[in-house]
Amino acid sequence: MTTAPLHHLTIQEAGGLLKNRSLSPVELTTAFLDRIDDLDPKLNAFITVTSELALSQARQAEAELAAGHYRGPLHGIPIALKDLFDTAGIATTAGSRVFANRIPEKDGTVTARLRDAGAVLLGKLAMSENAAGGPDVSNPFPVPNNPWNLEHGAGGSSNGSAVAASAGLAMGAMGSCTRGSIRAPASFCNVVGLKPTYGRVSRHGVVPLSWTLDHAGPITPTVEDAAIMLGAVAGYDPADPTSSSEPVPDYTSALDGGIKGLRIGVPRHYFFDESMPSVQAEPLALADRAIGELEKLGAIVEEISIPALAISDAAALVILLGEGFAFHERNLAEHPELYGELNLAEFRVGGLFSMAEYVQAQRARNVLKQQYADALTRVDVIASPAFAVVAPRHDAGPGTAVTDMPSYTGPYNLTGLPAISVPCGFTDAGLPSGLQLAGRPFEEATILRAAYTYEQATGHHALRPSL
Repeated sequence: MTTAPLHHLTIQEAGGLLKNRSLSPVELTTAFLDRIDDLDPKLNAFITVTSELALSQARQAEAELAAGHYRGPLHGIPIALKDLFDTAGIATTAGSRVFANRIPEKDGTVTARLRDAGAVLLGKLAMSENAAGGPDVSNPFPVPNNPWNLEHGAGGSSNGSAVAASAGLAMGAMGSCTRGSIRAPASFCNVVGLKPTYGRVSRHGVVPLSWTLDHAGPITPTVEDAAIMLGAVAGYDPADPTSSSEPVPDYTSALDGGIKGLRIGVPRHYFFDESMPSVQAEPLALADRAIGELEKLGAIVEEISIPALAISDAAALVILLGEGFAFHERNLAEHPELYGELNLAEFRVGGLFSMAEYVQAQRARNVLKQQYADALTRVDVIASPAFAVVAPRHDAGPGTAVTDMPSYTGPYNLTGLPAISVPCGFTDAGLPSGLQLAGRPFEEATILRAAYTYEQATGHHALRPSL
């Protein structure tokens, strides 16, 4: 039995203890439910806590493990879901009044795969309204607070997922990402956020924002835990026509292979340009130092150029808001009062784009994809800061969908390439920041290995917020 607090265990550590029956799934789940009771009133990570279901699933896992029926590394592990993953019989609100009374009849694919893996569902997590934009006080659900400083936010839109993983309210969480909504909150909260390749994880049973930009992926305290969760949810799904039949490897098997000789490209002209509006110097400096550490660990670092990054933000916003408007069009016309002020403004902007503008945005997207594909014939991984700033204060004002701040995460939603944010240090004010690593399609194993090598060499992930 471990002497460490149960909420400090990783999925890998707890999984081993559960498998050899030196830790009970019921004991583990109860510890997390108690921690949620104690801390969530000041963190606002959860919209719905499913205590009875969690304890029932924990008891089932305990009985199965006692009978020798081991489902895998998530068996008996308490996790939580961003509140846009469909859960049978449990409200799935997408953080909006529009869906406040929506109770799905069946699980979405991700939910079902985690259930089949033996995971225990603690509840549904807070998020930006309809997965768009940033926190908004007109939203009916409280805005999550950053566990590193409660006066700061946790970004959007998977903010509840990052807060839960960082504060030890869940051993892992699933988020979604349309322009950076997994990696940005992970960077802000000192946890790992993985956006897989487009089509790697089914989006069947996930409330959409943008059909061609949305991705689903894990947010966890460690890279290994992200690899474990990805392995459980990845793979072809006939219910999602965009899902890929590309084989799913064992993502944990090659984590400790090292990065000697790995070629890392850095587009400094975009990701390290401090003259760009709203960019903060400290996140860039922390990422630059992290890239230097990768070089010390054996990687070969070179500067590369991807000119189309200059138009990527405009293309992403036209596609995101246009597709978001298309999904919400009827509700916007019939029930505009159900939307928060920011969310309503965002989707109405999306309705103003012409078909010609949408097509031009998709053309720009194809240019960006081709330039990334060309770059990735010369390098194996592309490195950058995960975000241009650290977590903003709540009183800095509401986020906006149309901003002059460059998006460091959005290009990888446009291209569909896999990308991960891994903790890379803290600012002088004690706020965390992340290093972003991206790779070729379906080469999640490569970016996981690079992130794991960096993580283990530096140990930033091991620091926990004082709560």
